[in-house]
Amino acid sequence: MSKKNIRLINAALLVGALLVGPLSWAETNERPNILFGIMDDASMEHMSAYGCTWVDTPAFDRLAREGLLFKNAYTPNAKCAPSRSIVLTGRQSWQLEEAANHVINFPAKFKTLAEALRAHGYATGLTGKGWGPGNPGTIDGQPRLLIGESWNDKKATPPAEKISHEDYAANFADFLDAAAGQPWFFWYGAREPHRRYEFGSGVRAGRSTDEIDVVPPYWPDNEIVRTDMLDYGLEVEHADRHLGQMLEELERRGQLENTIVVMTSDNGMPFPRVKAQNYEASNHMPLAILWPRGIKAPGRIIEDMVSFVDFAPTFLEVAGIPFEASGMHSFAGRSLTGIFESDTSGQVDPFRDFIVLGKERHDYSRPNNEGYPMRAIVGDGFLYIYNYELDRWPAGNPELGYLDVDGSPTKTAILNMRREGMDRHFWELSFGKRSTHEELYHVSVDPHCIVNLADQPAYAERKAAMRKRMLWTLKAQGDPRMVGDGAIFDSYGYSEDRAWNFYERFMAGEFTPETTEWVNPSDYEPAPIK
Repeated sequence: MSKKNIRLINAALLVGALLVGPLSWAETNERPNILFGIMDDASMEHMSAYGCTWVDTPAFDRLAREGLLFKNAYTPNAKCAPSRSIVLTGRQSWQLEEAANHVINFPAKFKTLAEALRAHGYATGLTGKGWGPGNPGTIDGQPRLLIGESWNDKKATPPAEKISHEDYAANFADFLDAAAGQPWFFWYGAREPHRRYEFGSGVRAGRSTDEIDVVPPYWPDNEIVRTDMLDYGLEVEHADRHLGQMLEELERRGQLENTIVVMTSDNGMPFPRVKAQNYEASNHMPLAILWPRGIKAPGRIIEDMVSFVDFAPTFLEVAGIPFEASGMHSFAGRSLTGIFESDTSGQVDPFRDFIVLGKERHDYSRPNNEGYPMRAIVGDGFLYIYNYELDRWPAGNPELGYLDVDGSPTKTAILNMRREGMDRHFWELSFGKRSTHEELYHVSVDPHCIVNLADQPAYAERKAAMRKRMLWTLKAQGDPRMVGDGAIFDSYGYSEDRAWNFYERFMAGEFTPETTEWVNPSDYEPAPIK
């Protein structure tokens, strides 16, 4: 599909929508544009709007200042593909069959938000990383556009070697040229701060490791870790810089007033015990939303618990597309427009007081294609987690280099500390097997989830209440684990042939540490871990 034909194609889709039936009020008036920004592996606490002092995110801060800053936004599944699947469908990952997993074939039965918008007259496109990793499938022999046409032709010199050369902002401008005269949905998928990083790039950019005020207590506080964190921060700033340029482009074109601008991330930072787990830093996401024409009383800080399942129903509503006309499956989320239209700060909707989280199979790092199933619920300052398979390694098997944790200087430093007999504590927190099915953390006072309260009598009543609410919600949402069918998630295929039975093939010598890409060769444990 040629990019130069995007206007003709979308105009034809609009005619098709007109033939189906009359357009709603929102469709016959000026429907809002939607710029959806999503970073790859950025944690909430590293946006300066939340008080971070060593990462500067002026564009994100502008969205918060002139729009809304959400303090309790969560992705239900802290890994790239399942998190993005949730955004696009408005459904929990355990409602998405194989899309609960990572590196998968996207189920043909689930229509995406962007496909629904496109069918109702919106131009759609993306720059950078869209949905994935995985195979979106085909329609009439052509690759299925889960989001839209990719706009990645423009390149620029990045501030560090490992940062993407895509000029996201320039590509966005090209899309706007092609979409002139139509409402549009554009996905800005920053590839940053996904690994790999250029070690020391943050220091070379003039930053000091002394600027970092908090090193999470599940990592050693040393120069290797602090340097790694600065490199990560440099990439967050790069993603934010392009967001700022996009805002300037919208202002030049007079389009900012009626554009909903969202900035978030798909999961927490690519460090041990964060990305791909179910702790507070794993799932608690940055979120700021700007819409000058549609948000009342801008500058508010919102305490409501909001989830990625809320994006799809929000965008359909503001686009004036009734759910029954969208062709999408039922939503697990609710529109955020009530928050937009309120003038209240803090807790706007008293019913937005909890979110259910979960995890199935992420990277191919265990025998028999097994994942590490978890479910969790967060609310009222507490996080409850249930681990289903204590005999499995949460971060992936040691002999495969703990593949559920991206290779990094921080990861290797922790592994070396255990091997050299220096300190096993950090290894236990990030890589060791869980000792109990249940975990309970008072995240309001213990945001790093260090002190497990699950066995303390004083918290027995709270634990029981959270577990009951979690199970009731999961049953209502049709989670296969609630009817004893959880093994189905391990049976779903991969989109990469080499991923099938990767563990067994690696142990047979078909692959080497150098070919697995996402971990360092030294991360592989040469002997069994006790």
